[in-house]
Amino acid sequence: MAFLLEDHAGLDVHAEAARFETTSLEETLKWTWDTFGNRAQIGTSYQGSGLVIIHHARKLGLDFPVFTLDTGLLFPETYELKERLQNFFGLKIESLDPAQTVAEQQETYGGNLWESNPDTCCTMRKVLPLQQKLSKIDVWITGLRRNQGTDVRSKTGILELYEFDKLRANHILKLNPMANWSREAVWEYIKANGIPYNPLHDRGYRTIGCWPCTKVAGGEGERAGRWEGFDKQECGIHTFLGSNI
Repeated sequence: MAFLLEDHAGLDVHAEAARFETTSLEETLKWTWDTFGNRAQIGTSYQGSGLVIIHHARKLGLDFPVFTLDTGLLFPETYELKERLQNFFGLKIESLDPAQTVAEQQETYGGNLWESNPDTCCTMRKVLPLQQKLSKIDVWITGLRRNQGTDVRSKTGILELYEFDKLRANHILKLNPMANWSREAVWEYIKANGIPYNPLHDRGYRTIGCWPCTKVAGGEGERAGRWEGFDKQECGIHTFLGSNI
């Protein structure tokens, strides 16, 4: 289960969050491993920032488990990238699967749910599997950055505390160690270290999610090209926890 605050009575989240604003990515990851071990895990959708985090962790010998959300609707290039990254980093990336296959979901809802109600589709295929995973760990490590172009992301703290389960008084920490990195710095690091990345980035895709809801970017910002035709910028995995406490 996600942790009880009393289990980490000496942890001053706000003080550590402030300290991490001026510490290196290496130091932040070392503190996290020393404090939580494999109860801290990296969630990745193979975007640039997450790859930089995994690379740093592997260089430092920090064996954070890594997981990803497999919606069943990812690009073929994304599935191929997973295999390349597992070989490159020498690790197994755990796939989190929705309760229903895409075909089962279509039968239940009578068509392509992402075309009629993308919020519900994202909840079923991303948010619910993630909730199950987070209920079993203490720290969720993400690649969120403040300059990714949405209101939600612009307020990202490097270390955030959320109430996960009110009935059980469980909490979870969300670590966003690259919150203050720029897109340029991310891609400079990837290219300099030869880290495999999704070739769709070289074809005009700024961010890559499920194939039905991701197009070549037609506007500004790193999230351009997602859910075109809908008033939607987030899939829900970075908003369902509510307010940072």
